[in-house]
Amino acid sequence: MKSTVLLLSLMCAAAFAASSVHEFTLAALNGTPTPLAGFKGKVVLVVNVASQCGYTPQYEGLQALYMKYKDRGLVVAGFPANNFGEQEPGTNEEIGAFCKSKYGVTFPMFAKISVAGGDKAPLYQFLTDKKANPKTGGEIQWNFTKFLVDRDGKVIQRFESPVEPLSGELVSAVEAALKR
Repeated sequence: MKSTVLLLSLMCAAAFAASSVHEFTLAALNGTPTPLAGFKGKVVLVVNVASQCGYTPQYEGLQALYMKYKDRGLVVAGFPANNFGEQEPGTNEEIGAFCKSKYGVTFPMFAKISVAGGDKAPLYQFLTDKKANPKTGGEIQWNFTKFLVDRDGKVIQRFESPVEPLSGELVSAVEAALKR
């Protein structure tokens, strides 16, 4: 019991001591541990997604954005979460099938996590931490919140749910980050 508590404490401490998203490893939809360090040198758009949300059609824009800029170094990373209105009730397998069949998603999708509350995943503890990310920190309010991360793993901008993936605001930010 003590070793489990110690391990959990260390994991939480590591989340708050992190200085880059590259320091985290999360499971892909198929369960394979995926170090975000594999995205070093790429610009990443981290998005908490849900299949039964009013914003779910943003998958189409996220896929289009990914296809347009992936050869220049953009990665869209989807993190399904059931925190808001229980709008992501499916299993990882169901989520993957839905994203592929309905929206043709080919960007990296990760296993369902929590992005808010007491069981918030360490990556989202880091992303929302106002000390680590004073300009972009703060609790996630809803599905499809987007964090733009530079090639060094630093969070550079945050876009709330209503901001469409192909909006001028988001596309301009992606293009600027890709030029750096």
